[in-house]
Amino acid sequence: MTKTVITRFAPSPTGYLHIGGARTALFNWLYARAKGGKMLLRIEDTDQARSTEGAILAILDGLRWLELDWDGEPVYQLSRAERHREIALELLAKGNAYRCYASAEELAAMRESARAEGRAPGYDGTWRARDHKDAIAGVQPAIRFKAHRDGETVIEDQVQGRVTFANKDLDDLVILRSDGTPTYNLSVVVDDHDMDITHIIRGDDHLTNAARQSQIYKALGWSTPIFAHVPLIHGPDDAKLSKRHGALGVEAYRAMGYLPAALRNYLVRLGWSHGDDEIMSTSQMIEWFDLAAIGRSAARFDFAKLENLNGHYLRETPDKEIVERLKALVPELPNGAELAGKIGPEGWTKLEHAMPGLKERAKTLVELLDSAAYLFATRPLPIDDQAAKLLDAAGRATFADLLPLLEAVEPWMAERVEGCVRAFAEETGRKLGKVAQPLRAALTGKTASPGIFDVLEVLGKEESLARIRDQIA
Repeated sequence: MTKTVITRFAPSPTGYLHIGGARTALFNWLYARAKGGKMLLRIEDTDQARSTEGAILAILDGLRWLELDWDGEPVYQLSRAERHREIALELLAKGNAYRCYASAEELAAMRESARAEGRAPGYDGTWRARDHKDAIAGVQPAIRFKAHRDGETVIEDQVQGRVTFANKDLDDLVILRSDGTPTYNLSVVVDDHDMDITHIIRGDDHLTNAARQSQIYKALGWSTPIFAHVPLIHGPDDAKLSKRHGALGVEAYRAMGYLPAALRNYLVRLGWSHGDDEIMSTSQMIEWFDLAAIGRSAARFDFAKLENLNGHYLRETPDKEIVERLKALVPELPNGAELAGKIGPEGWTKLEHAMPGLKERAKTLVELLDSAAYLFATRPLPIDDQAAKLLDAAGRATFADLLPLLEAVEPWMAERVEGCVRAFAEETGRKLGKVAQPLRAALTGKTASPGIFDVLEVLGKEESLARIRDQIA
């Protein structure tokens, strides 16, 4: 009988859901959905000094915004500490672990000695076979796992291939601290076993942990999950991803105006490919995703590519949905309260009406909102420097001649207004641009906007003519 595929996303709530974590969650989610399985969520909150409730909420909110749903309720690792301690004591009873009474000073001396001899710093196994009677009275011991000393530990990784570790390089790691708190590598093994995890998909910075964890699985007589260690994300210059490259929280991408579908599409292509396909729906990702197509080299984050992809998704998204996303975004912007007041109920209707022209040019929701500012501006309209150059004496004279003709246009529709302006330009021997460009400057305060006749229709007759009169005056 084929076992149900179960993956897990296991973030530490010591900060936001960063972009690398979001990709890890996406890969786990896609693989589970592709195989008809489940993705579980485990919050690894054992670092009590750094874990915060705010970070947990940010992670959950980020996953929901990315539309990556998990199965069941989140598991909180800290709540399972007693189970982890139970397993540590079981390993001790089986002879696969031992009590270590080494002091902090002794451990520091071991590290210095290793460095001096050119060895990797690590525990030298002093208490592995030492008599407990040698321990200083009153010292609480840690419990260390008795790692293999000889031979090799081999990881058959679905991304990295066959990875071999010399056991002499894997020291006896602490599985239970002297204060009774379990450590990461033990907790992860116990939780993954108890949650029936079949596939562990995570960053390749965990490869050494995989070697340590696989030894714990074997010592407990448990089957080891299938590992897939994904290369990390680098910046365009191939350096480690930093904030200047895009190492930001998912909430920052939301605030910058990216769409979740676009970010999912971009992230899935960071290290995974399906032929030459660049743009793919979520259903296609699920259909095509497999671990074998994940590359072994680091992926490069490129904001320009993300923006272009987001622009495509904006053009493909229904106007009403964009308006709803903008309504959710505005309160998160620095000037959100002021902007919401300016827009008002009528403004949202105008915005939806103007959307076909607006979304053709914008690459993000924020950019789209900025280009729509003319819709909600109060008169007299602020004019930027480039637009002001078009509103010279010649421009004002053009408006004075055109205004009576526009006043007579009924009904006020883009086609009717366009016919009026074109006829005026032809009759007065002007090129259409010589009329349309000053109109754009007067109506939007800028030299770039959606089609000027669409702008006139969306603003409405009364507002359009008032803005033109302002410039004549």
